[in-house]
Amino acid sequence: MKCENSYARLSDIFYHKNSPTPVKNPKLFLWNQKLAEQLQIPLELTQNPVALAQIFSGNKLLSGFEPLSIAYAGHQFGQFVPQLGDGRAHLLGESLDKSSKKWDIQLKGSGRSAFSRNGDGRCAIGPAIREYIMSEAMYALKIPTTRSLSVVSTGETVYRETPLPGAIITRIASSHLRVGTFQYFAAKSNTQAIKILCDLAIQRHYPNCRHSEDPYIMLLDNIIEKQIKLIVQWLRVGFIHGVMNTDNMAISGETIDYGPCAMMGIYNPKAVYSSIDTQGRYAFMQQPQIAQWNIARLAECLFPLIDSDQNKAIDKLFPLIQNFSDHFDIAYVDMMAKKIGIKTIESGDKNLITSLLDTLKTQELDYTISFNKLTQSLNSSKNSNDQLGALKEWAYTWKQRLQRQGVSNQETQKLMAKHNPIVIPRNHHMEAVLKECQQTNTPIAAKEFLQVLKSPYQLLSQTSKYQDQAKDGDKFYQTFCGT
Repeated sequence: MKCENSYARLSDIFYHKNSPTPVKNPKLFLWNQKLAEQLQIPLELTQNPVALAQIFSGNKLLSGFEPLSIAYAGHQFGQFVPQLGDGRAHLLGESLDKSSKKWDIQLKGSGRSAFSRNGDGRCAIGPAIREYIMSEAMYALKIPTTRSLSVVSTGETVYRETPLPGAIITRIASSHLRVGTFQYFAAKSNTQAIKILCDLAIQRHYPNCRHSEDPYIMLLDNIIEKQIKLIVQWLRVGFIHGVMNTDNMAISGETIDYGPCAMMGIYNPKAVYSSIDTQGRYAFMQQPQIAQWNIARLAECLFPLIDSDQNKAIDKLFPLIQNFSDHFDIAYVDMMAKKIGIKTIESGDKNLITSLLDTLKTQELDYTISFNKLTQSLNSSKNSNDQLGALKEWAYTWKQRLQRQGVSNQETQKLMAKHNPIVIPRNHHMEAVLKECQQTNTPIAAKEFLQVLKSPYQLLSQTSKYQDQAKDGDKFYQTFCGT
């Protein structure tokens, strides 16, 4: 396994070099063998759980690893905090996969750093399992995301509201560059550092910008495009990030930091589950506006690189920010059209989609189940709308629209099935799995859940076990920051 840490080649203003704090009794709890194979981790190592536990707890460092904690700032719920950084995470280095793509390997819960701010640097096993399950579920749903390689139990106790078993999760990401990474140096008026980060982002993620006359304008434009694609996919499956602070937005366009995230059951554009989002800033349908707001904060960091005259820099970048909403709306309507089987958008389709969402909201219908009912209603043997219940009246207009596009029900259903998962990591099942794993001190429940979530568009023998709605409709459900 060839490892290096190119981030460590930068000036030490970008990070704090320190080693993970050793743990007493590391044991491998969850291991992602397919991801390990992609990362070209040697087979003899993957067959040695004791060695894996030592490495991915941070107790033992492989050759080429140079652990460090990255510096960044961020707007947290709209309030700027000039220094945050990895308070309980260590970027070990990078590894090349089979296609020669570079991936960051980061431990979370691996001990204190200079950015810990009175924290203990640790993670409880529940949040570690949650991130592992959620990130792998999102990957299977075909949504850009960081991945999870392992969860290692530490044999130590973490103290939160109650004593909890500790764990360390290994995150795999195409990089850990965040909007907040740029903000950290913008707050210090360090233009040279911002330029270095931009060049790194171009090298790592957006090589098409290299030969542009205005590479940093093109970089921002590329980042905007990636963020639009990401948020549209979140809305496709009902994902609510829960804490879209600027330090939780990755430049790569990947979903990162699965703290108080949740999945929407009953459709509600104002759905919020995070216990700390008391004002609904990061509600389900607020996520596009927040992404635009976060991108505007990134644009502010780039002003000195665009033009020495800030007003001229604003004139050059403002149209990109302003056009975010229009570009997002086009991408969103296109996605929603596919969810209802429409291949080519017509002028009235946006109203048809809006009418459907209004019905889901007023009738308090489940988002995932409703789209699956619509998909199944196209079966030739079930050509009646009777099974659609409250959607029956809307479906009459919808099926008239489908007839006009001259496509068979079978082909339309295939399109819908591709965009509508039949199972998602529902909140009540997630909580039940976490509870069972902690009570039994085994990963059995998590592995059973993951087996289904890895095939979200296929009906497996155990799929039905995880498709039901929460009995209370998640009305009192809350999530908490943990990792």
